[in-house]
Amino acid sequence: MVRVRFAPSPTGYLHIGGLRTALYNYLFAKKNNGTMVLRIEDTDQNRLVEGAIEGLIQSMNWAEVYHEEGPFIQEGRIIQKGENGPYIQSERLPIYKEYIQKLLDNGWAYYCFCSKERLDKVRDEQKAKGDIARYDGHCRNLSQEEIEAKLKEGQPYVIRLKLPENRLVTFDDIVRGHIEVNTNDLDDQVLIKSDGYPTYHFAVIVDDYLMGITHIIRGEEWLPSTPKHVLLYEAFGWDAPQFVHLPNILNQDRKKLSKRQGDVAVEDFMKKGYLPEALVNFIALLGWSPGNEEEIFSIEELGQLFDLERVNKSGAVFDVSKLNWMNAHYIREASVERITKLSIPYLLETGYIQEEDLEKRYEWIEMMVESIKDKVSYLSQIPEQAALFFKDEISLEDQECHDILQGEQIPKLITVFREKIQKTENLDPTIAKGIFKEIQKEEGIKGKNLFMPVRIMLTGQMHGPDLMKIITVLGEKRIVERLNYVEDQYIS
Repeated sequence: MVRVRFAPSPTGYLHIGGLRTALYNYLFAKKNNGTMVLRIEDTDQNRLVEGAIEGLIQSMNWAEVYHEEGPFIQEGRIIQKGENGPYIQSERLPIYKEYIQKLLDNGWAYYCFCSKERLDKVRDEQKAKGDIARYDGHCRNLSQEEIEAKLKEGQPYVIRLKLPENRLVTFDDIVRGHIEVNTNDLDDQVLIKSDGYPTYHFAVIVDDYLMGITHIIRGEEWLPSTPKHVLLYEAFGWDAPQFVHLPNILNQDRKKLSKRQGDVAVEDFMKKGYLPEALVNFIALLGWSPGNEEEIFSIEELGQLFDLERVNKSGAVFDVSKLNWMNAHYIREASVERITKLSIPYLLETGYIQEEDLEKRYEWIEMMVESIKDKVSYLSQIPEQAALFFKDEISLEDQECHDILQGEQIPKLITVFREKIQKTENLDPTIAKGIFKEIQKEEGIKGKNLFMPVRIMLTGQMHGPDLMKIITVLGEKRIVERLNYVEDQYIS
């Protein structure tokens, strides 16, 4: 049975690349009726961020990338579910202690008492000679008596992997193919740090084995470490799982995606008002292709189509304009009820609406959002589009708007349109459309000479949301105020 895991470190926000890794694990498990495990790798105690675990789970839940085993949030606190826990590495220290002893006993690991000063000096000398900077094996062959004496003295130590010399390590990666590395090009990596905590490289092997992980799907930055992981599986006498190393997500300059050049946290996109289905759809295509020209997929469709064999080797560029196009599509397709609900926090933040409006004027708010939702790429842009409904004065966006308001029909149009609006009750898009038909029939003002000037007088712009919806949302009082303002300021 397929078992995969997503194993982030709780060192801050969930990176967009981390979400893609979680998504690919989720889709692969879903495609194969498997299980996805969430494991928290918190062995680097110096980099822990309070609340990061909760943030990770909340971001994954928002994206609907769900796990079956691991930590969950229940009634505001973290609980763990599953038969292979604990799923937080700092709670597994007795397990690591047991398994590191196995490697010490069978000769695959050794104590190292070298000080930081000595290690720095060795590496500086190696670099000066142009050699690869790595541990020189100073403590590899200490006698048992020497080790026991140093331990008795309380000397600080780490435990290292004892690599076999001049040994070819091979493994197959679903994305990268067959890989071979000689141990002479590797380092005796630290397995247990001086604080007693395991390094990633040791804990990940023990945890993946004990949790029955069959496929390791992770970023390509872990590829150089994989030969050592393969050796650790051999040291324990375990079969290695299948490795899958995903390509990096790149900035526009084709360098690894960095916060210095824009948003990279899932929370950033949540705050800006991207829809989860749009972000998931977008990142699914960063490194994977369905094999056709289609680009819009629900997460259910992705689960049916996803195939590790179609993951690319080369990095994928994070194109924000493509994401915005995709998100705008999902906003247009979404119900006005949903988009209104999601837009309300942004409208409250800008002060365009108040809490009491949610009860007294909700239908009006919904109608306003409906009139502008097709004009935004993400929902934090809603207030910018909504501004036209709240301004007391009209500013013309360019000279062409001013020129259009100098047409000979304009004075008559203002007078007639104002009178009809003032006589109308229960203004709605159908009634608004009827007013224009009456003006066409009675005054002979038609087409661009009718609709364009009215739009400019009400919004200051030549283009924008549906005019009938604008009229309905503005209402009689504000329409009359704007007509009066335009007549006073712009009509010569």
